[in-house]
Amino acid sequence: MKKILIVSFSHIRSDPRVMRQIRLLEPLFDISVVGFGEKPDANIRFMQLENYQSGKFNKLFQGLLLLLGLFEARYWHLPYVQQAASLLDVNGYDLFIANDVSALPLLYKIKHNIPVIIDAHEYSPREFEESLLWRVTLGRYNHFLCKKYLKRATFMTTVCQGIADEYQRQYGISSKVVYSAPSFKNLAPSRVDKRKIRLIHHGACIRARHLETMIDMMKHLDNRFTLDFMLTNSDPAYLAQLRSLASSDKRINFLDPVPMEEICRIINRYDVGIYILPPANFNHKHALPNKFFEFMQASLMIAIGPSPEMAELVNRHTLGVVADGFEPQRLASALNKLTTENLTKFKQASFQSAKEINAENQGKVMINAVQSILSQQI
Repeated sequence: MKKILIVSFSHIRSDPRVMRQIRLLEPLFDISVVGFGEKPDANIRFMQLENYQSGKFNKLFQGLLLLLGLFEARYWHLPYVQQAASLLDVNGYDLFIANDVSALPLLYKIKHNIPVIIDAHEYSPREFEESLLWRVTLGRYNHFLCKKYLKRATFMTTVCQGIADEYQRQYGISSKVVYSAPSFKNLAPSRVDKRKIRLIHHGACIRARHLETMIDMMKHLDNRFTLDFMLTNSDPAYLAQLRSLASSDKRINFLDPVPMEEICRIINRYDVGIYILPPANFNHKHALPNKFFEFMQASLMIAIGPSPEMAELVNRHTLGVVADGFEPQRLASALNKLTTENLTKFKQASFQSAKEINAENQGKVMINAVQSILSQQI
């Protein structure tokens, strides 16, 4: 059986895109995985990285290396890179899969003649470009990694066409788009109640996503609407701020998060999956997140701001409404026009689209690439 090594500097069990790679490949290949967190429930060999807490001196040292442009030195001084390098048995692999560009230097160093597939989850050189400090440090660093290492990859995938186009334009590497879609759930749409329309937003509690916009939106919606948030506690202070902002509106509730594999089943009881994401940076502008496809697999209508990647799919498959601006009243205006008939139609369209856009179909891109690359080694 061919041996594949997957490297991701993320918590593997809570990284849906990496977990889908594992689920897709584990029946067919001998899989080893390097990453943070506990071993996933999968038929793999797992090499766990420790969570290091950098001291003040080390942070200052890392910052100095970034400011001086000593990017290669900075990479090899990262504790988790050093640990990963020490864990890896370099012999016997037939293929490497790097999740994001940060895994590429490690893989090229340990074995330079093994083919590498790179799966870019974001456009890393502009990930937090709204911050000047980030641009002059990690933005330049990520650009360096892309410029030096991307072209050496055998095959590249990424999450949406806008990001694929930018990698092509800036670094001359073409990539195939693999949507971050979960497996097909076969969840029929829940019954529509004309007196009550239930909105849901789930995901990480990240300040840069301006989640308060959806709380503001509720001020402009009629009394048919309720909004539930199901957020991970990734920023406790921000979550407390959101709760405080929503405290005067009894139609807004906060629920405890559920395990990743339970999300679609739980939110299936709702009517509308909602996401307003102002384009604070390049990745936000081109966002096509896991939650979008989880809304679809849960057979919900989808209501969004005019984010181009999400809007293209909503319009192409008639999944819901796209506001003509990111201001909260713009999406509220579109939602207030909803009728029971339209809502039912949109939910049914999501259910039908989920049969086409799912991990099983999207994964064919990766499977075909892996099998093609491995067949050339015979």
